[in-house]
Amino acid sequence: MLEVSQVTGGYFNLPVLKEISFSVQHHEIVGLIGLNGAGKSTTIKEIIGFLQPYAGIIRLYGQELQTDPVAYRKKIGYIPETPMLYEELTLREHFEIVAMAYEKDLDQSLERLAPYLKRFRLDQKLDWLPAEFSKGMKQKVMILCAILVDPDLYIVDEPFLGLDPLAIEDLLQFLLEERKKGKGILMSTHVLDTAERVCDRYILLHQGQVLAEGSLAAIQEQFQMPDQGLHDIYLRVTQED
Repeated sequence: MLEVSQVTGGYFNLPVLKEISFSVQHHEIVGLIGLNGAGKSTTIKEIIGFLQPYAGIIRLYGQELQTDPVAYRKKIGYIPETPMLYEELTLREHFEIVAMAYEKDLDQSLERLAPYLKRFRLDQKLDWLPAEFSKGMKQKVMILCAILVDPDLYIVDEPFLGLDPLAIEDLLQFLLEERKKGKGILMSTHVLDTAERVCDRYILLHQGQVLAEGSLAAIQEQFQMPDQGLHDIYLRVTQED
């Protein structure tokens, strides 16, 4: 589904990523793991087209962003770390904007969103403005906007910030359901214990390079740390470095 091949990129000709390569397939959740500054957000920005790689290729279903930007972006549902809402638009109007941008039928989209609105406890708040939302509620709006898109690939950047434990569990269950439907999910997070519950594979970024990639068992074998959790492995490896 998604192929990142030998990508070098960053900001203002200052490389942050150094020839990173990985993939995301159907039916899997891939955890993008790393310390602050490791390159997680830069990687995501390169994939969704906010940044252009200095070198390397990013393909979605074999298609590059530059070939057909509209078709490329329609396949992605992006949930950012920081909610980005229009203060003058209600929740319902946010959905209308997203539906228009992705050429989705609004009535069908709202019908599809109905069970998720209840799950995230926003079904009675369609006429609320963002000023009335808590930080966690704003994050839920971003999740719902991505669900409305019905993408093939979800890109989720630090999704648990601001969410209460119940909302975190709701989000995790949703991601597992989408994986079962055949969607691919790339999730950046610092919450390694939670990532370990749902991720099939991991990409460990460190100083802009892929330090390790694979299942937990494969990473345990690579670093000769059998029976250790992802959190302990990552702490030890980065501290030793």
